[in-house]
Amino acid sequence: MNRQEVTVNGTELSYLVSGDEGAAPLLLLHGTFWSRVWQPVMPALGTVRRSIALDLPGFGRSGGELDVEHATVPALAAAVLDAADELGIGEFDLAAHDIGGGIAQHLAATSGRVKSLVLMNSVMFDSWPVPAVEKFRNPEVRAATSGEELLRARETSTRGAVARPLSQEEVEDYLSPWQDPARQRSWMAMAAAADPHFTLDLVPALQKAAIPTRLVWGRDDEYQKLSFAGRYVEEIPNADLTEVPGKHIPTEDSPEQVAEAIITHLEAHQ
Repeated sequence: MNRQEVTVNGTELSYLVSGDEGAAPLLLLHGTFWSRVWQPVMPALGTVRRSIALDLPGFGRSGGELDVEHATVPALAAAVLDAADELGIGEFDLAAHDIGGGIAQHLAATSGRVKSLVLMNSVMFDSWPVPAVEKFRNPEVRAATSGEELLRARETSTRGAVARPLSQEEVEDYLSPWQDPARQRSWMAMAAAADPHFTLDLVPALQKAAIPTRLVWGRDDEYQKLSFAGRYVEEIPNADLTEVPGKHIPTEDSPEQVAEAIITHLEAHQ
């Protein structure tokens, strides 16, 4: 596993990569966190795919800065496709977490390039935005939020997203991008752009596409409830659910189970 960069529309985007260069591609998307959520399972996923965990513009180790207009699900989906084009990727398997799952559903419903899909503790239907995110839709709240306040809020969310106690080193690693004011503004822009109509409107197209989909869910997630995953399996054809121990970032709580669930899904739908 190593970190590389690609220039997309004039912006340097960072990504974690593992696996053989000639293997079929698996793109992995983050939401309100960054590619760090996929780090615990990247070596295992690299045994079956060329696995690429992208940092969206203004997030993680990527350059750029998002405003609200460019932080919507359709705009970020377009950015992902542009990155795939620059990387020479046509069709791909896709895995996504949190709001990244909204982006992934958009791509699955509209792009014609998604071969199979994994949604991990993802937003869907009207499950989002949660209150801690929704308040940033108010421009006065965004303007009044200091960097220190946002860092404290991100620390609280990060610790609350994992069932096991994170070490201080792990927390600092997760928070490191948000030491940068541009990354803080990008995060607030993503929060401000959060709107359930982006996923609700996709339901008919997802039902029609019936792309092979596995939902991998930390069953004790307090941010994206397990009940929404059950609803997805009931309403969207060709979807199944694997529950694992953990909360909102199950790659930190149950990396082996998460990796196995993803790998068996990919192998079943090559």
